[in-house]
Amino acid sequence: MSGNVGELGRTLGLIRVVEMDPAGRARIEYLAGTHMCHSGGVVQGGFVTGWIDAAMAHAAIAMAGEGVTPMSLELKVSFFAPARPGKVVAEGWVERRGRSTCFFEGRLTDVQGKVLAKASSTVMLADRARVEASAAAAR
Repeated sequence: MSGNVGELGRTLGLIRVVEMDPAGRARIEYLAGTHMCHSGGVVQGGFVTGWIDAAMAHAAIAMAGEGVTPMSLELKVSFFAPARPGKVVAEGWVERRGRSTCFFEGRLTDVQGKVLAKASSTVMLADRARVEASAAAAR
């Protein structure tokens, strides 16, 4: 994966990609920092959403190959418990695959396995070369 993935990974606190299964599953570890928190030491929801969204995108790439860019058409997140500073694990998996539109689910857990948030997403599998060419033309 190219582009700003390295910068994005650093911004999100990426530790490592644990799993990318061609069956359409991915698991990623992140380090939630205090700079990501608002009042009371709770990680801001945008980071939680980003972590799960990235895991679902990695699951899509694992399933469809490096030649696709997963484009979110819809994303819904439900928060169950606050994420706190420390290691968290984001997981994503394909729920239903279509030719170009797929449905993914994901979750964020703490290291003990407690579910902090869940998400579902409708994703369009776009041709990566076309997406990158369009981005370059827009610059």
